[in-house]
Amino acid sequence: MNALKLPQGLEISAPIQDGYSEILSDEALSFAAALHREFNPRRLELIRMRVQREAAFAAGQKPDFLTETAYIRQGDWTVGAIPADLKHRKVEITGPASDRKMVINALNSGASTYMADLEDSMSPIWSNVVDSQINLRDAVNRSIQHTNPAGKSYSLSDHPATLIVRPRGWHLTEKHILVDGQPMAAAILDFALYYFHNAKTLVDRGSGPYFYLPKLESHLEARLWNDIFIKAQNLLGQPVGTIKATVLIETILAAFEMDEILYELKDHIVGLNCGRWDYIFSYIKKLRFDPLVVLPDRKLITMTVPFMRDYALLTIKTCHRRGAYAIGGMAAQIPIRGDDNANRAALDKVREDKMREAKNGHDGTWVAHPALVDVALEAFNSVMSGANQMDVKRDDVSVSAADLLSLPSGEITLEGLRTNISIGIEYLAAWLGGSGAVPLNHLMEDAATAEISRAQIWQWIRHDGGRLASGEKITLALYQALQDEILLQLKSKQPDDEVVCHRYDLAAKIISELTTDDQFLPFLTLRAYDFLG
Repeated sequence: MNALKLPQGLEISAPIQDGYSEILSDEALSFAAALHREFNPRRLELIRMRVQREAAFAAGQKPDFLTETAYIRQGDWTVGAIPADLKHRKVEITGPASDRKMVINALNSGASTYMADLEDSMSPIWSNVVDSQINLRDAVNRSIQHTNPAGKSYSLSDHPATLIVRPRGWHLTEKHILVDGQPMAAAILDFALYYFHNAKTLVDRGSGPYFYLPKLESHLEARLWNDIFIKAQNLLGQPVGTIKATVLIETILAAFEMDEILYELKDHIVGLNCGRWDYIFSYIKKLRFDPLVVLPDRKLITMTVPFMRDYALLTIKTCHRRGAYAIGGMAAQIPIRGDDNANRAALDKVREDKMREAKNGHDGTWVAHPALVDVALEAFNSVMSGANQMDVKRDDVSVSAADLLSLPSGEITLEGLRTNISIGIEYLAAWLGGSGAVPLNHLMEDAATAEISRAQIWQWIRHDGGRLASGEKITLALYQALQDEILLQLKSKQPDDEVVCHRYDLAAKIISELTTDDQFLPFLTLRAYDFLG
């Protein structure tokens, strides 16, 4: 391990392994600290504003389009120019950047772009945070290589996917780095390290520093990102507009402010993405006070239910009116090895999902596995021959606030309740062990799907509508009994692995505490992060 020269006011309470000092250089950390010191007070104020809005919803207010920004929605304006290497986005592959082999495979997958994820599919243990930056730097430099224990080597192809990086959300901090005694904003750290080390190389190559921005709840949060972009570009002497971003519309509140978000980031934004799993979680979270808003089994909440369909169509209409791309979301299915029939069924579901997105007017979509790139590409190629569908204006679409808030129909089943409990424990146990993208039941789960699971249980317990198809009320006692049973079953599959069994116990304890607490914690990772090294 090595010692670091740290800028004044910075402390790092984590091991500095070989190679870390290049990423955590004095210059890079000074750049990150400067951004943090200037913009973290606004970040904290925006988090407080989230709490204030929650209080209004608890008092009976419903999300709605903002009257004070009607002039933006009614105005005639478009976003800035889209770079050449972001004009073809039919298929985007996503996954954590902490796994070196996965980074190489994603870049070589044949996808248009690779969203290197530092957020929901990355467990933010210290080694993942820094190793991700090392892997991204080496990918940008085209020097990234990997050799597995069996001696198989991996390296970049001649034409890798365009790289886009997703930093962590505004709600998260990086506890291992203190600035003036306080944890650094994780989003600012992730952005700053990647931008500082890679912007010049990317621009010199004819590309640029591109980002996916997660979990925004308002245009004011988009404005904060825009101001950070301007400051960062000025500090490194790059023209304003060099940075380009795509915003994930993955909160119910952001769906009401899509025009405003595009407007705030006008010089830097190229599109919006339908982050469907976080969107479902946000719908539950923001409307949880209403006893009439009780969602059915998660598997029934597809992109064809009215409130999800309308949100996607509004995204397409808004983006294409403003000259921005509308990117579809993630189908959760992954290839199934050893069962040809099940694998064909999974691929058929992915194909159906991508055909629906393409026919609706999306300009591209997401996949979570290299084997799904061709499936998605075939679907989009069958509908769109060009680089985008900007000509599909969807003037036929009219979406009201009531449409975005409409309640889907369907039953709550014992199987659905058990699945939520099991996914919550299994996913969080893996996350505590450093894995943020976890294949469970032939689906790729990340933090968003675990959030849906625990939020649904919390909601079902507290409202009379939380009843099984049999009519039985879902209670804390029923939930606890099922969790105890499922926990024993999971541990019985790993009888000789004390570490994994301990993680199952800890995950169950955390989720049980969050479920029994009447105060709904905004993100389960806020509690679980305390247990990460």
